[in-house]
Formats: sequence, C-alpha cells, structure tokens
Amino acid sequence: MTVTLEVSEGVGTIRLDRPPMNALDIATQDRLRELAAEATDRDDVRAVILYGGEKVFAAGADIKEMQVMDHTAMVKRSKALQDSFTAVARIPKPVVAAVTGYALGGGCELALCADYRIAADNARLGQPEILLGLIPGAGGTQRLARLVGPSKAKDLIFTGRHVKADEALAIGLVDRVVPAAEVHEQAHAWASKLAQGPALALRAAKESVDAGLETDIDTGLAIERNWFAGLFATEDRERGMRSFVEEGPGKAKFV
Repeated sequence: MTVTLEVSEGVGTIRLDRPPMNALDIATQDRLRELAAEATDRDDVRAVILYGGEKVFAAGADIKEMQVMDHTAMVKRSKALQDSFTAVARIPKPVVAAVTGYALGGGCELALCADYRIAADNARLGQPEILLGLIPGAGGTQRLARLVGPSKAKDLIFTGRHVKADEALAIGLVDRVVPAAEVHEQAHAWASKLAQGPALALRAAKESVDAGLETDIDTGLAIERNWFAGLFATEDRERGMRSFVEEGPGKAKFV
C-alpha cells in the first residue's frame, strides 16, 4: 500500500510510503481519500497525524503519470483529485502534518489540509506548478491564500519558489519548526494530548472555525452558537464543568 493508517492510543497516523519521494499518483490520492474516511468513522481515532517518513513528506504529483493525460482525462480526474484532499481536510478531528524534507506541489497542498503543521528545520515547502505551465489543482490556490493571505500565496504560486522552514514559519505556512529528528515525536505529542480531549467539542471547534471562514460573520456566529448550545447536551460538558468546580481547571477526564 502507498498509504497506510496505523492507530495507537487514540492517534491515527496516515503514512505516505511511496519511495523515494512519495509522489502522489492516482492510486495514492484514492487511498488517501479512503483512509481519511476511515479515520473519520473510527471511534478509536481521536486525532490524526499526516506523515511521509523521516526523509520526505511528499514531493508532489507523479509528473510522468500526468504528462500523458490530455484535457479530457484531466477534466475527469481533477474532481477526484480535489475530493481526496478535501476528505483529509474534513476529517472532523484534530489533524497535524509532520513535515520532513520536501512538501512541494501536492505535498504542500496535503499539508495545508491539516489543522496544524510541524516542520523539520530542513523542510522545503512550495507550489512549483507554474514551472510546469500549470497552477495548483488540489486546493493550493484556495487553502494557501486562506492560510497566509493572498499576497504571500500569489508570490509562492506565481514564482514556484521553495520556502525554507524559517520563512514558512514567518509567513504562517507552518506553525512550529523543530529539529528533523523530532518532527514525528512533536506531532505525536500534539495529537496525543488532543486525543484525550472532549471529542465532540473538538469537532465542534474545528467545524465552527472552518465553516465560519467560508461565510459571513453573522452566519459564522450562528454556526458557533448552535454548536455551543448543543454541547450542553454532552456528558463531556458535564464532566468538564463539574471537574472545574470541584478540582480546578484542566483536570477533567473526558469520555
């Protein structure tokens, strides 16, 4: 398999494994969609790590596979391509990308689907599709602009240049930079902590933020309000408030 899902203590790791560069061919894209759906449905998965291994996250699409595709073929394929990445972005649980080495093109777009990105100090990110006479096609023009702003996104997309880890951190493309040997460990620590949290409240928080970004402020506030009130029906809310009153903050054990 080019992509696997391994689950341990509430954390599911979606691991890319297509040496040497984890090129995202059609089979890998389809497998990503399948495993995103599995991670969404499984109750034993409370948080997710996206990981490409110690050397490389994903260096982009399989260019040789794409080269032989004509307009008709890509019209048919482009929706499935986007759907695979959207399935990852819509996993209703905390998702962290552990980025090592190259995260270019589709690899960068996959990292953009995470809620949080931890990068190795030797990581390189970018959207080099313009150098092929193309533009990003798996969400890059949309998710990158929403994350770093339109001006910085256009700079990266127009030039196709690679961004080193320190610049990626400065512009908000990644959230933390750590030594390369610590990337997976740090991502696992982030995911493990959230895997112990209130699952429905975390889902509500994620969906409120993501859905709110796609609409006007009044609609976003309505989304937030509905989730906020709805959480008063959960056992986790009862546990959290009771623990706070009786023991102080941060000591609740959620189910």
